[in-house]
Amino acid sequence: MVSIIRVQSEKELKQFIEFPYELYKNDKYWVPPLKRDVYHLLDTSENPFWDHSEREMFIAIRNEKPVGRVAAIVDRNFVKCWNENTGYFGFFECEDDVEAAKALYAAVTDYQREKGMSKFIGPMNPSTNEECGFLLEGYYSSPFVMMTYTPEYYHNLSLESGLTKAKDLYAYYVDTEDAPIEYLERITAVVRRRVPDLKVRPVNMNDFNAEVMKIRDVYNDAWSQNWGSVAMTDDEFKQIAKNLKPLILPELVLIIEINNVPAAVSLSVPNYNEVLKRLNGKLGPIEMLKFMYYKRKISEARLVIMGVRKEFRKLGLESFLYLESFKAGKRLGYKGGELSWTLEDNHEVNNGIKKMGGKLYKQWRIYQGTVNQQ
Repeated sequence: MVSIIRVQSEKELKQFIEFPYELYKNDKYWVPPLKRDVYHLLDTSENPFWDHSEREMFIAIRNEKPVGRVAAIVDRNFVKCWNENTGYFGFFECEDDVEAAKALYAAVTDYQREKGMSKFIGPMNPSTNEECGFLLEGYYSSPFVMMTYTPEYYHNLSLESGLTKAKDLYAYYVDTEDAPIEYLERITAVVRRRVPDLKVRPVNMNDFNAEVMKIRDVYNDAWSQNWGSVAMTDDEFKQIAKNLKPLILPELVLIIEINNVPAAVSLSVPNYNEVLKRLNGKLGPIEMLKFMYYKRKISEARLVIMGVRKEFRKLGLESFLYLESFKAGKRLGYKGGELSWTLEDNHEVNNGIKKMGGKLYKQWRIYQGTVNQQ
């Protein structure tokens, strides 16, 4: 028999956070996140996401042993942005145990009902601005940094629990040798003639805080109508930027300005998951030495953000971002990289990536559940 407990004590929080390390201990593809990062992500006093959101965390217990976990989340900014009573579920991990999964999803449903929600989507860990989705295709390789890896059976657990598909997410891979450099150089030359006041530059790390605000403005404008997207607050964006700053290579973070107005941005980061795989969730003195050593051996990058303000679309600005990112990747000796994630029905972006040599190689699924008000 499965029982559900609400996470209330430090001991239960520790159980919640450490459960995946036991679940995936024999899975060679899973990348253990740093435990300190998970604690921070869930800390309502430290993570500014929780300034406008609330959550309850649950653990499924069988024979006095954790067999699953989940968080029920309500993001008031999402509700306000989309004018719909939709909550999230996130941080779902579970043994291949339908009874446990049903009990976890039932706990989410009850919580969302208490909060007046009519449905919920997920997994969001804790939102679309962080990791999300259950892996659907591409199980035989490790995830890139800030992407999820989950077992194939999670889909059966979700379907058996009454959830249905909400949306699929795509990831593309581009081999450095396949990058169409000459094609992009021809396109950018044409665009420069049409837009003479265009400037492409790397992020200025000496004026990082101001640069972050420019990137935020473009990001929030570019993604404002994307499915599931919610504008990040200043504090959220600053927090993410603070976390990423030590990991950033300036030549992989690009800003396009037209008449000195930020018009487009892209952010790529080295695939630090190549390093995290070796640390087992810890970052003590020995792990730090490992980090510094293996950091130099990273062979791939992930394009995390690419966006153009609506008023500057249809000018071909993406071609500059692709070109400079590919050239930087070659200089850094990367063999390739992942462009992720995109929505399955964002045909314009997906077709553009294919023209850049991108091959669809992984997919994730977002599920939805209904909440019947009693």
